[in-house]
This record gives sequence, C-alpha cells and structure tokens, in this order.
Amino acid sequence: MRTPFKRIVFVLGLMSALLALGTLAFHLVEGWSLFDSFYMTLMTLTTVGYGEVYPLSTAGRVVASTVMMAGVIAVFISIGLLVDLIIKLELADYFGRRRRQLMLDKLNNHYIVCGAGRVGRSVIRELQKSGAQVLLIDSSAERAEWGIKEGIPTLIADATQDETLRRAHVESAKGLVAAISSDAENVYVTLSARVLNPSLIISARASHEQAEEKLRRAGATTVLTPYTFIGHRLAQSMLRPDVLNFLDVASAFGGASDLDIVTEQVLVGTNSPLRDRTLEQAHIRRAYGVIVLAVKRASGGMVFSPAADMRIENGDVLIAIGERSKLKQMAADVKVQESGSNAARS
Repeated sequence: MRTPFKRIVFVLGLMSALLALGTLAFHLVEGWSLFDSFYMTLMTLTTVGYGEVYPLSTAGRVVASTVMMAGVIAVFISIGLLVDLIIKLELADYFGRRRRQLMLDKLNNHYIVCGAGRVGRSVIRELQKSGAQVLLIDSSAERAEWGIKEGIPTLIADATQDETLRRAHVESAKGLVAAISSDAENVYVTLSARVLNPSLIISARASHEQAEEKLRRAGATTVLTPYTFIGHRLAQSMLRPDVLNFLDVASAFGGASDLDIVTEQVLVGTNSPLRDRTLEQAHIRRAYGVIVLAVKRASGGMVFSPAADMRIENGDVLIAIGERSKLKQMAADVKVQESGSNAARS
C-alpha cells in the first residue's frame, strides 16, 4: 500500500474512531438512543453549534468536553498530514519533471524508442545492456509510466509530431526505433525523423507486410515484420536447432545462457591502432579473445571469414564475436587511442 493512501486511510480511521467512541460514550452515560448519541457527537466534533439534543448531566458534559478536545487535536493532526502529503506530492512532481528535463538536455548520440509496448520495452532493455543512452516516447501516460519507473528519460507526447522529435533531440541522436503498434504512425515517425536528421539510423516495426515498403520509402533503414520473423525462427528451430541455439547465445535471445557472448561491430577510425595492419598483425584474438567473423569495407562490400593477411583500412567495420566485456574493452581501447590522437592534434 502506498504512503498517500495510508495517510488518507489513517485520517478517515481516526475520525471514524472518535465518532464511534463519542456515540458509545453518550449512549452509556446519558442513556440516549444510538442515533441521538451519534448526532450529538457529530455536532461536537464538527463544532456546528446547533445546541444540545437533551440537557447534559455533569458526566455528559465531561464526555462532550473530551470529545471536543479530541476532535480539535484530530482535526489538526489530519490537516497536518494532508497538507504535508499535498506539498510532498507537488514537490515530487515538480522536481521529477525538472530531473527528467535535465536528463533530456544532456542527451547526445542517443537512441530514441517510440512506443512503450512489449516490442519497445524489449528494444530498450537490449540497448541498455550495451550501455547506450535511450530516450522513450509514448503518447500514453499509463504505458510511459514504465519508463519513468525504470529511470529512463521519457517523453509523454505524440512521436509523429516534429516538435516532439525536436524535444527528443533527434538532430543529435544516433538512431531511432519506431515500435508503435500502428503502422501509419510508424510511417509518420520515420518520415519526420528522416527529414529532421538525414543521417539517422531508423529501424521500424511493421505489423503488416504491406507497410514494409511504405516504411522503406519513408526513410527506414531497417524494417522488421514480427510475424514473418517469428515464422522464420520457428522454421529454423525445426530445420537447424543447433545453429539457432548458437545464434541465440550470440544475440539478444541468449538470456537463458550462462555465456555472455555477443556479436559486435567496431569501427576502424583514422587514428585507430588497427588501421593499415593485417588481421594477423593486429593480434585481435590473442589480445582480446574475440573472433572476427567479417569485415565490412568502407567501400560497402562485406568480406566473410577474412584471411589473416587482409589489411584493415580506415572506415572498415569489424564484425566480431566474443564475450561482451572483452568486446567492450576492445572498442574502448580503440576509442581511447582515437581520443588521445585527436587531443594531441588540438
């Protein structure tokens, strides 16, 4: 039971207890009926001042005085509790909004997830596993409450509106996921985001196959249809169960495995220590214990199972598999040397 509800129950319980005790006291001391005793207690507690129901004896006046004093004390206690509750709720709401705004202002090179449904929440969890900054947008306050409770920067707004995307700093975002249940809204979000940030990576969900082409034309980089994807996985689980199990271990579906193995991509920059060296000279496997599965050339071609004498060039992307911590260390080492070289030049 939450604290606000407890306080309200306490106040109601306190007043009800005084009313019941006063009614019983007048009934026993004065011999009045329960209704007359209740009426007299209610007038005394509320200080209405209609007058006594019947003339009071000395004992009755003692009861009335006790009820008056207890009533005044109870009223002050109740007012104090309720005012304190209101102030705390108002301050919590104010500082909560301010904290969320500060979180929004600090976002840069982040990922925007539109839609707090099951798909959107799953995307956010996976992005957080990789240490990415995430912003959630949903028009439903009820669904968005999940993101607020999880400490995720959240906007309760319509993601199809340009102003909402600007508030989400889409111009400085790295990627956007359109995971709203409505295909039409996903198309609007994709189109608006592409106009505001032409270099943005956009992944969209399509509930129907007919919407896939529309989303691509609107500017989506990747479009996934959940039903088609599930159908493909079910078929693979029948035809190639061991292959599928391995892929699950190296993907977001490997949560049930004790091995924290993932597939990651590492960009080779201008000042990367891997640049202009062969895979054999880079000693990637020996240094980090990861395996390079493929190399995406800066020219756009993809080389699978690259040979040891393949030379790594500026702009290449290494697709590697290994333990999450070791892949992060590899990416961090490259980034640190990149940053160090840039600082030296400046």
